[in-house]
Amino acid sequence: MRVAILSARTGWHTDELLRALTSRGHTGTIVPYESLLARLGRASSLNADVQALFDADAVLARIIPNGSLEQIIYRVDALHWLEDRGIPVVNSPRTIERCVDKFYTSALLHEAGLDTPDTIVCERLDDAMAAVRELGDVIIKPLFGSMGHGMVRVSDLDTAFRVLRALDLTRAVFYVQRVIEHDGADIRAFVVGNRVVAAIERRSANGDWRTNVSLGGNARAVELSPEQSDAALRAARAVCADYAGVDLLPARDGTLYVLEVNGIPGWSGVQRTTSADVAGAIVDHLAARVEA
Repeated sequence: MRVAILSARTGWHTDELLRALTSRGHTGTIVPYESLLARLGRASSLNADVQALFDADAVLARIIPNGSLEQIIYRVDALHWLEDRGIPVVNSPRTIERCVDKFYTSALLHEAGLDTPDTIVCERLDDAMAAVRELGDVIIKPLFGSMGHGMVRVSDLDTAFRVLRALDLTRAVFYVQRVIEHDGADIRAFVVGNRVVAAIERRSANGDWRTNVSLGGNARAVELSPEQSDAALRAARAVCADYAGVDLLPARDGTLYVLEVNGIPGWSGVQRTTSADVAGAIVDHLAARVEA
């Protein structure tokens, strides 16, 4: 199996994928998104400096680099074109589009019957302030973002106005979510195919309400309950993900909330904590898709 790994950069995750591919007798090539070159005409093609992508048996789509709106749309459209030609793309560009947008993800999770925190999404400053007054203690999140960056927790109306006014000047969309009372820890479940390959409990090490390992949170391996495993699998299916990082939050009242589904997740923290071969699970799933 010849696999193109489209990525913003090389590093630990691409090295892990190459290791898993090579150990199973497959061939992997790192392809920078910026090197994509599409030709449309009698002999249409999608090439990069190192590979003709239409010749690949499958494509693993990793982090899409920052760029202009045109650049990002072009890169995602290239993934759509590959998929339209019958080349398996993991994760699918449709999944990436669903997961990169917190509003769309939350809507899909809600429609799938999963518990999600009360959330209000709007464009007008007055509507956002009304949302804070209605929900009380809230987290204001960027619509696009990951690893806990850019999130602000507020309950004071004056502070909320200053935060929202600053966002309004950037023409942001306001994503306002009620804070869930919990015991200071959440769960990251790593789903591949139709199974949870590993799960960790994350707890802040410095009193920060954010538990992300990338921000210094502590992690320990956990076995999921049947309810937690089912919620993680249903969340991944709701966005049609081949693999995903699903964030679960057990509330003090016993409700299990699904907070987020990451469609281009990292797994260094999960692998370091659990010793699970996450890259191997991803490659095995991809090989099964290609064979099918």
